[in-house]
Amino acid sequence: MKTIRAPVASLAVFILFFLFTNSALGSYPKAQNVTWKSTNFKTLLTWDPKPSADYSYTVEYSSLGQNIQRPYNCIRSSATVCDLSSFLKDLKAYYTADVLSVPPLGESSDSIEVFTSSPRFSPYKDTDIGRPDFTLEVSEDKKKTTLLVTDPITALSKDDQQQNIRDIFGDELEYKVTYRKNKSTGKKTYVSKSSVIEISGLDRGESYCFYVQAFIPSRSIDKQLGEKSHTQCSTNDQPSIFEMYSVGVIAAAILLILLVIVAIIAVTVFCCKRRNKAQKSGKEGVPLRSV
Repeated sequence: MKTIRAPVASLAVFILFFLFTNSALGSYPKAQNVTWKSTNFKTLLTWDPKPSADYSYTVEYSSLGQNIQRPYNCIRSSATVCDLSSFLKDLKAYYTADVLSVPPLGESSDSIEVFTSSPRFSPYKDTDIGRPDFTLEVSEDKKKTTLLVTDPITALSKDDQQQNIRDIFGDELEYKVTYRKNKSTGKKTYVSKSSVIEISGLDRGESYCFYVQAFIPSRSIDKQLGEKSHTQCSTNDQPSIFEMYSVGVIAAAILLILLVIVAIIAVTVFCCKRRNKAQKSGKEGVPLRSV
């Protein structure tokens, strides 16, 4: 029995000592809500809360099977955001990051350093794709409209050249066009692998409205579509009277037409009455024939 009690007693003493030491030394507040925010490969790690003057934050990140690294711009910092865009070199890898609560820059402390881990993140799979720009060209027969899409620029560069999303995604990048007749709610969609998109079979002379989204089918469903572009509408070669003139002008024209009609009717009635009166007067002035 003695050989069993000694280790148990020693373990109990060790646990009490550990708890007492940690309670005496204390620990820094842990980072909360550690989140990745990324658009067009501009990748930020964010968290809460803002630290007091007693501690700071250091970020560590790594991909599966690789060494842990510390970005030079996020060591013992009072910020709650770390820009990792240029550090995540392998865009298809999955990364995790830790936000450590540590002593302020240039100071040491007996407090215990703690950390909070982020979810997994892959730039290639998870970055949001921003809003594209495009211009419209209408064919001479007015039955086809071409959209010229400008591929969104990313935060990445190669050989001193800023890269766009086509440079990174290549043939995986497509564009989804949603269009409708102007002032109509019915919509149609068209998917193109090219940045030059031709929409044919349109009604001649009709105005159509378009918006575009980047579309990457290889991604998970919630990440396939990028941000919607601004909506643009083609011009109508045969605009309606309501598009050519304001409501006030149209109302004034209708009122003028009604006044003219009323005037014509009044003049016609007046003339008829005078003619009838003249005819009646003429009959009364004719003498009766003798028998």
